[in-house]
Amino acid sequence: MDSLSLYEFSCLAAGFAGNLFAFALFLSPVPTFKRILKAKSTEQFDGLPYLLSLLNCFICLWYGLPWVSDNRLLVATVNGTGAAFQLAYISLFFIYADSRKTRLKITGILVLLVCAFALVALASLTCFDQPMRQHFVGAVSMASLISMFASPLAVMGVVIRTECLEFMPFYLSLSTLLMSSSFAIYGFLLRDFYIYVPNGLGVVLGATQLGLYAYYSRKWRCKDSSAPLLG
Repeated sequence: MDSLSLYEFSCLAAGFAGNLFAFALFLSPVPTFKRILKAKSTEQFDGLPYLLSLLNCFICLWYGLPWVSDNRLLVATVNGTGAAFQLAYISLFFIYADSRKTRLKITGILVLLVCAFALVALASLTCFDQPMRQHFVGAVSMASLISMFASPLAVMGVVIRTECLEFMPFYLSLSTLLMSSSFAIYGFLLRDFYIYVPNGLGVVLGATQLGLYAYYSRKWRCKDSSAPLLG
């Protein structure tokens, strides 16, 4: 009984920690939207990443619900929170879009993504019983999570090419590492392949980003210290 209680406590601690660090990640676009609100324009910012993040949150939320997976409620809470944030960001993009064409594009993509999610949800309920329902939704959610790594990988490529850390904030990389680590542990404790594999990849990604940050920060410090002093 004691070991069971310790196991349950460990699962809850890892899941709550993952929710906390994910909240920090969800807040990371706030400076961008402060700029949009101030300018009353989306300028050159792209709303597509927020739309794709919304789809990812919906699918992972669905995976965490009791009629798909047992004892995965903390997966549902973190992705429900994430979906709320993404909807708020998309609403601001829609309001401050520079043209009617952009608004129509955002609306069209949003409708397509909602239809895609509805198709996954409907198929999982009508075509599969347990445990195949969990495996089906889990596979889709894992593919969705892994596809979300494309954007950070692109940013890392920019950092390597330009040797500039402006596009890869330290706290964003740290939050990615901490959140992924927490959910990788959570998934491992639950023996859930669909949670610990994508988050394990997230740990590698976050650690690599921090490694790049340390390398280029040190490189620029060395350049600054070796620069000649001007009298």
